[in-house]
Amino acid sequence: MAERKRALIAEDDEDIAELEASYLLLGGIEADIEGDGDKAMARALAGNYDILLLDVMMPGATGMEICQAVRAEQEIPILMVTACKEDVDKIRGLGMGADDYIVKPFSPNELLARVKAHLSRYERLKGLGQKEQAEKKELIHGNLRLLPKEMRAFLDDREISLPPREFQLLEYFLEHPRQVFSREELFEAVWGQSPQGDIATVTVHIKRLREKIEENVQEPDHIETVWGKGYRLKSL
Repeated sequence: MAERKRALIAEDDEDIAELEASYLLLGGIEADIEGDGDKAMARALAGNYDILLLDVMMPGATGMEICQAVRAEQEIPILMVTACKEDVDKIRGLGMGADDYIVKPFSPNELLARVKAHLSRYERLKGLGQKEQAEKKELIHGNLRLLPKEMRAFLDDREISLPPREFQLLEYFLEHPRQVFSREELFEAVWGQSPQGDIATVTVHIKRLREKIEENVQEPDHIETVWGKGYRLKSL
């Protein structure tokens, strides 16, 4: 029997936290609740959880601060749960490494569906280095080289650190040269979800990726913008 996944819910509204925990439990996911941001930070960094659900504003450390700290050390799904509806807040949260953003009030069924989708995506990503990745050779584009089997990336023979999502996004471009992909297509292909989700994360991740692989992000050598269409790997 497969071991149950564990979630940490960082939420200072007890009713909302209990609602989240009860629905996750119905989906076979055990959840711990922490209403203090500083304590939630410590528990999250201990590395005992498979997914985090973080309220943006709470006593002590904010959800944004917890997200940033955890993302620097761990690769697990992080969902921001907040009352903020402004797009700029969404982009800020995703830019700090969050995988998704859900706004209160939310449908508990939608929350559970998103949690399961992100857990499944991370499991698939971890499994890439086993069977499928074993058959892949290195991918090269100009001064950029990827070793999919080892999940390693090099720029001018200097190894660069890429989180799994950024690595998978770059790998997808290198595997499909000269093809133009919309944000919706990239979200579905790389994130493994329908385009009905928050595709702002595609823009954020491409921006973060460009900052690491492009000498000049305004005139990229690798991932170029096709205005009105999307993005593609630039022809050399």
